[in-house]
Amino acid sequence: MRFVDMHEDFAFSAQKNDVVSSSQQSSLNALREFEECLVFGSIFPHIGTINERSEYLTKMYGSYTGSTAVSVDVMLEQFKLYDYFSRRHDVRIVKNAQDLLKGGVKFLLSLEGTDVLRDPYDVFLLNDLGLRCIGLTWNYDTKFAASCMSKKDYGLTGFGSEVIDIANSLGIIVDLAHASRQTILDVCSVSSRPVLVSHGNARGLQDHPRNIDDACLDAVASTNGVVGVTAIVQTLGGSKDINRLVEHAKYIASSVGWEHVGLGTDFLGISEVPSGFENIGRMQALSSLLEENSEMVMWSNPIRVIAANLRG
Repeated sequence: MRFVDMHEDFAFSAQKNDVVSSSQQSSLNALREFEECLVFGSIFPHIGTINERSEYLTKMYGSYTGSTAVSVDVMLEQFKLYDYFSRRHDVRIVKNAQDLLKGGVKFLLSLEGTDVLRDPYDVFLLNDLGLRCIGLTWNYDTKFAASCMSKKDYGLTGFGSEVIDIANSLGIIVDLAHASRQTILDVCSVSSRPVLVSHGNARGLQDHPRNIDDACLDAVASTNGVVGVTAIVQTLGGSKDINRLVEHAKYIASSVGWEHVGLGTDFLGISEVPSGFENIGRMQALSSLLEENSEMVMWSNPIRVIAANLRG
């Protein structure tokens, strides 16, 4: 089978885990078991700290997540990890539309949060390093946009609008996972290309700050974008198993259509996983539950958005 996973934390996890050959949630060797796969390889250049913010995030996620400070040095090391994968492990880094035509294991580099940026024009430099997707926020506000955890949802700022314009011009996908409601609505009204919510579930099924409400689902769909259902158990509610993941996919489909549903597991970035969807090896089980919609959700929908953004 083939699939696109719109969010895996390879680089962050590699700071303390074997992401090449281990039997954890995902690894390079596990990905090689599939006919073809494309993984959005997250760049999450953060260092954990403990403070009031970490207490708040721990309450929201039900387990310790830490709070973080950003580091340019960590960001560069994470870029180097994916470059190492390319040089030593026969992994293709997707940089243009032609790369989508190649089989095997592919990574598309995605920055999770703009905290590390000094100004919008840093995006030009990151593009040269191979970045092809940019998430505006993680779990706290930046000078570019408000996050889903914001105490005052100010949406997209002027600097944030410049980031969108630059990303659109360079063929960098805009990711609205972790973004606030107003940020999502603002971005969808100004982006000239389809956007993603790489990993987030439906707020109509589980009221969690990380989940997407119906108005935001409509906004993402209006750009011809995709929302990736995720394995973050706190966002699932209900049975917190693989069937609940499918329920979120069906909810999004009933709201805006199956053509706007994708998958972003958040594997290697979560400590707890849904029952029946413990690792990347369970992709076939998920595919079976999605039935006739599997090819759209797990491949053609995200590929459509990627192709609509990337340069030729």
